[in-house]
Amino acid sequence: MLRTALIGFPSSGKTALFQLMTNQHEAPKAGHGKLEAVVGVARVPDVRVDRLADLYKPKKTTPATVEFADLVGPGRTGAQALLDVAPYRNADALVHVIRAFRDPTVTHHADGINPATDAQAMEDELLLADLAVTEKRLDRINRDMKKGRTPELEREKALIIRCKDALENGLPLRGLSMTDDERKMLRGFQFLSAKPLLLVVNLDEADTALLADGARAAEVAGLTTFLSRAGTGVVAVCAKIELEIGQLDAADAQAFLADLGLAEPGVNRVIRTTYDLLGYISFLTAGEDECRAWSVPRGTHAQVAAGEIHSDIARGFIRAEVVRFEHLVARGSLGTCREHAEVRLEGKEYVVEDGDVINFRFAT
Repeated sequence: MLRTALIGFPSSGKTALFQLMTNQHEAPKAGHGKLEAVVGVARVPDVRVDRLADLYKPKKTTPATVEFADLVGPGRTGAQALLDVAPYRNADALVHVIRAFRDPTVTHHADGINPATDAQAMEDELLLADLAVTEKRLDRINRDMKKGRTPELEREKALIIRCKDALENGLPLRGLSMTDDERKMLRGFQFLSAKPLLLVVNLDEADTALLADGARAAEVAGLTTFLSRAGTGVVAVCAKIELEIGQLDAADAQAFLADLGLAEPGVNRVIRTTYDLLGYISFLTAGEDECRAWSVPRGTHAQVAAGEIHSDIARGFIRAEVVRFEHLVARGSLGTCREHAEVRLEGKEYVVEDGDVINFRFAT
């Protein structure tokens, strides 16, 4: 399962967003004054799964999911604290909830509301935490080299020095150009600034015109510089409005969103953008037993995708019957799609595309 960690300074709306996305409405508590991570699962909004369910009337409908972790505890929680909490250290991406709402009844952690200052302060903490890791690793490499120099140690030292130089110059590692082998070499260090970062701008109710345009909201909040960095995205929400929407039935919620000029709640955009930022797509399976979305990285081959369902399917892979979601829904059945030559037979090297509906043929 994809794992994402929510970060943010106190009173940013981080925990409220976590509760809305994961449908966990009981406020988490930290035990004995210690930092703890509360973990919940969010469904990736995908109307395609619902459309397939309408078509097949399955016993079960299963969307793709993303796991979110929310750190709770006393006082200001910075990046060094995140390193000591496994769900944060092992996260695939970070979501930084940034306060942009002006509510005098909600205490701000600093003097005045300044989203850009908060974003940079958190980024600096990530850089400092990673810098400490590089310095510790270089010390270890230098000690090992005194015992004997190897090509592997030489390559690792050169890469760690490159990372250290970038961090000292204020550059997050998510923007550092690296080969696949270099990324594998660094994987065990779980660098925080190497993780994709989604900035969630928590706006005032008066700023609803910005909710549908994250880039414009980022510009107003002074966050444009951050968006120029690789592996960084932005979504605008208003947690107060999201809480109101969450208390309405489906019809009233949709009418409320329509009045705001929005097609869906902000929490849906956060979940979907996180999914996209991680570089994942969904392929679909459909039948009377279950209609389901499966998460795979972009560029995944058909045999590997089959293994997401079951290792036996990948092992005995023969071929994949592939039809585009829009063709299947338009025709109404797989048989009719075959009649119109819209079902393709693909081999194990076929690169799966978002929205492919696949039936895997395999030998037992």
